[in-house]
Amino acid sequence: MDLDSVLTRRPSPGPEAPCDAAPEKGPGAGRLQRARAGAVAVLHRTGAVAAVLLALAAVGMMIGEPVLIPSLAASAAVLHHTPTLPTAQPRTVVVAHLLGAGAGYAVLAVAPSAPWSAALAGGLTFAATTLARTPHSPACATAVVVVLQTPAAARFVPLLFGATAVLVLGGVAASLAHPAADRYPVRWW
Repeated sequence: MDLDSVLTRRPSPGPEAPCDAAPEKGPGAGRLQRARAGAVAVLHRTGAVAAVLLALAAVGMMIGEPVLIPSLAASAAVLHHTPTLPTAQPRTVVVAHLLGAGAGYAVLAVAPSAPWSAALAGGLTFAATTLARTPHSPACATAVVVVLQTPAAARFVPLLFGATAVLVLGGVAASLAHPAADRYPVRWW
C-alpha cells in the first residue's frame, strides 16, 4: 500500500485494471490530484528529515556531542524544502558549516564564551560564507553553538563534517526514493 492510495477517496485499482484508466472528472479533480501529490510530498520530506535527524541525534548521544542538532535541523529543512536552490547544494551545506565552526573557534581564541561573542561568530560566518559563495544561514547557528557550548575542536569538527555528509546523503536518498520529487542535488560542487 502506498501513501497515494491512503489519501484517495476511492480504492486504488488492482493489477488487473487498465494502465490508461481515465482520470477523475469534475470541477475540482485537478486540484484534488495536486493536493494529494502535495500531501504525499510533504509526508515524504518530513519522514526524510526526521530520519536523518534521528540518526544524527543517536550518533551524537552515543559520543556525547548532541550539540549539532540545532544547526543541522535547519539545514535539513533547507535541503528538503528547497532542494534545487543554491543554498541546499552539497558544497554549500558542507563548506558553510565548516566555515561556521572555524569562525566559532576563531572567536573563542580571542574572546570568552558569551552571547556577544556568539553573535560576533554568527556575523563572521555570514561574511565568510558570502565571500566563499556558500551562503547557508544555518551555518551561522553552527558558529553560535561552537561559541556557547565550546566543544573540543578535535572531536567536533570531524563529527560536523560527517554529519553534514550524512545530511547530504539523506537528501540524495530521499530524492531517489520519491521519483516525483525535485532532483537533489542539482550540482555537487
